[in-house]
Amino acid sequence: MQITVMKGKIHRATVTDADLNYEGSLTVDMDLVDAAGMRVYEKVSVVNINNGARFETYIIEGKRGSGEICLNGAAARLGMKGDKIIVITYAQVEENELPIDYIPKVVHVDENNRKR
Repeated sequence: MQITVMKGKIHRATVTDADLNYEGSLTVDMDLVDAAGMRVYEKVSVVNINNGARFETYIIEGKRGSGEICLNGAAARLGMKGDKIIVITYAQVEENELPIDYIPKVVHVDENNRKR
């Protein structure tokens, strides 16, 4: 039987911009994408800590070392600059193939979206 598990998470990232006129998605600094084991165009769940909004979108490449976290398109209506968010990816795995000691990649960031 397959189960869905958390694969990676960027915890308490600060939204640096919101661009309603962009086609859509979430721009993320590639240093954070790599650290969390995520990929460009991968589906993500986003939880806005400030307002409780939850939504799904996908990652697009942000400049390395920039700390960029930008809500694009319709997602820009669900948060604003300065909001704290959690970005989560999931994987589907065979339950009997998941190691008992499995630990997803969790990246904690500071107020400038730099890894702690």
